[in-house]
Amino acid sequence: MNGTNLFKIALRALANNKMRAFLTMLGIIIGVASVITMLAIGQGSKQSIRSQIAEMGSNMIMIHPGGDTRGGVRRDASEMQTLKLENYETLRNETNYLAGISPNVSSSGQLVNGNNNYPSSVSGVGLDYLDIRQLSVDNGTMFTENDIQTSAKVCVIGKTIVDNLFPDGSDPVGKVIRFNKIPFRVVGVLKSKGYNSMGMDQDDVVLAPYTTVMKRLLATTSLQGIYASALSEEMTEYAIDEITDILRREHKLKDRDEDDFTIRSQQELSTMLNSTTDLMTTLLACIAGISLVVGGIGIMNIMYVSVTERTREIGLRMSVGARGIDILSQFLIEAILISITGGIIGVLLGCGASWIVKAVAHWPILIQPWSVFLSFAVCTVTGVFFGWYPAKKAADLDPIEAIRYE
Repeated sequence: MNGTNLFKIALRALANNKMRAFLTMLGIIIGVASVITMLAIGQGSKQSIRSQIAEMGSNMIMIHPGGDTRGGVRRDASEMQTLKLENYETLRNETNYLAGISPNVSSSGQLVNGNNNYPSSVSGVGLDYLDIRQLSVDNGTMFTENDIQTSAKVCVIGKTIVDNLFPDGSDPVGKVIRFNKIPFRVVGVLKSKGYNSMGMDQDDVVLAPYTTVMKRLLATTSLQGIYASALSEEMTEYAIDEITDILRREHKLKDRDEDDFTIRSQQELSTMLNSTTDLMTTLLACIAGISLVVGGIGIMNIMYVSVTERTREIGLRMSVGARGIDILSQFLIEAILISITGGIIGVLLGCGASWIVKAVAHWPILIQPWSVFLSFAVCTVTGVFFGWYPAKKAADLDPIEAIRYE
């Protein structure tokens, strides 16, 4: 018996029991759709994290004071004052792998303009900070090197600050705002960046010369951190090693001493977030994949019923010359047809569900071709695996006993 005839017989058998065939497919349909939707959400989140990190500067390096042990007591990193302006200047002059570097100090308080006020913080930074953080001035200008040298009371503000202190829509450039009773003249407004993937408002920012914040707001000589950017993402590790060597030398640390500073890179953050996202995606896909197993068991159950119902038919076919391999192929084709048809419907439903999630919940989604192929391949394998045993049972029937079966 050729393959075309077997295929026609299998189609005819499924057509005679349309509802039963559809209900059998349902487990496969739900499983495939769930897997595709879960993978689309996971991959979309991963891509969103990557783009957000790229917007923050994928080659950014953050240096902060580290914890220290004094008299057997571990001190908090926030209490340490191990980073000085001299360290920043040495790094700026001696490093070979950095495209930019900026000190960072910050003070929290209340911003006031007339009758409008807003709680925020002022960050003291250098000129390279905009390039490091992928920021740009939309209106006005950035403060100058002369402003840094003279500790000028000037600032650049973000859109959130503008909306809260200048709700009438007036141009803030040239206006004076107060921070903890100290006047700052606004020289520029930053281009809006919105919220990042961690829900932080990137426009709630006030930038001022680091010397101004250190002298006029904090009265300190130490830095809360140093931001830098490597020449390229590939050179980040080289830059970190170079920074580590210079700071250990500057802090006169011996070989057995631990670093009194910490260095973090966006690559490290990206790797951590991606690994977490991959873990959650795999977990969700595995949970959704259980539906495929349930669907496979449904196929096996229905094929068993089908073999039992058609025992006499099988006996008649075998008595007129059908071989065991023909009977095996016939029932196996039926199982595969149920599985593949369910897989196709599941793929369409999964893609549709993914777009609905994006439109309604506004979650980032990304349907990868490999996820569709993987789901389709798994459902096909499921059909073969769970359809084989009932088909083999049918092929092994004795023709005489099958004809006598009631």
